[in-house]
Amino acid sequence: MTESNERTESRERKPALLALADGTTFRGHAFGADGEASGEVVFNTAMSGYQEILTDPSYEGQMVAMTYPEIGNVGVNAEDVEASKPYVRGFIVREYWPEPSSWRAQQTLGAYMAQHGIVGIEGIDTRALVRHLRTVGAQQAIISTIELDEATLVNRAKNLPGLEGQDLASIVSCREAYDWSAGGWQLGKGYVSPGGGKHFVVAYDYGLKRNILRNLVDAGCRVRVVPAQTPASEVLKMKPDGVFLSNGPGDPGAVGYAKKEVGNLIGEVPLFGICLGHQILGLALGGRTYKLKFGHHGANQPVKDLETGKVEITSQNHGFAVDTDSLRGTAVLTHVNLNDDTVEGLKHERLPLFSVQYHPEASPGPRESAYLFRRFVAMIESK
Repeated sequence: MTESNERTESRERKPALLALADGTTFRGHAFGADGEASGEVVFNTAMSGYQEILTDPSYEGQMVAMTYPEIGNVGVNAEDVEASKPYVRGFIVREYWPEPSSWRAQQTLGAYMAQHGIVGIEGIDTRALVRHLRTVGAQQAIISTIELDEATLVNRAKNLPGLEGQDLASIVSCREAYDWSAGGWQLGKGYVSPGGGKHFVVAYDYGLKRNILRNLVDAGCRVRVVPAQTPASEVLKMKPDGVFLSNGPGDPGAVGYAKKEVGNLIGEVPLFGICLGHQILGLALGGRTYKLKFGHHGANQPVKDLETGKVEITSQNHGFAVDTDSLRGTAVLTHVNLNDDTVEGLKHERLPLFSVQYHPEASPGPRESAYLFRRFVAMIESK
């Protein structure tokens, strides 16, 4: 594309329709790709970071509604991605802005979405949508720029499968192991590789975000990423100093192979889990998980560290949670969500392992929880 086409786009107002499985519909205008998208609709309360949200593999199987009203005004660039491609199936916003104003913008959001086949709808009352989802819960839905008959789309949305029972980690995971060396971003330099990591960490990819890897590198780790279904015996042959369990999409209860292999790692090597990795670790310890009504998706969730008494504002993206009662006597609750008292962190009383439900790597969101990567390194060094 030419520079002018990459940085701006026409304001053609093509109609689009969002239809929820319960019969609720919203009419708006299309942006991004033409066609249809389907999945579970959730809302994200972050005020910025839409590019990182679009490329978070944890959103596989979902369509995201942004609560912040204006989206697209900083465009898209090649650096602020969390994976090699977007995973959000559909994007829902109040107002899409097609003329970005940022020195880092290389492409408009709409052009980026069209390039990757992501259907978007703008011009709807996202406040009404979010209030509805908070009342009835996350729902299956369809966005269409082709079929604009409400009854037809609603009937089709009713027949869509939910996320419960779906193993989506195997879809988004890497196919082969690889090494990662890039650390944090520096102005004028981009992502810098410090080199010489002291500790060797194997990271399971259930839907891994790149900023997790960067934080591990900055904490002094040499990282090798392995596919979700890698046997524990193969990991242990690598002689890692620690094993990291990543975030990812879908139902943790459907990822039985991960529960089995993590169970084989418990007590053998220090473990640190985030999001889906936290849930899988909870299952491997003998606990249970359950689906939340509408999940936690955003960059402003308050979490209390029960060991220090401090409150952190956290970035989150999950639709399932660990049942704390199911781990009573096995694991210790370390963090709790102050909005709904759900489990946000666990550790074992004796064994070197801990996990958090939220995202200390941010991207987008606050970075005040990054100390957890240093805590993982400290646990490795004390082993």
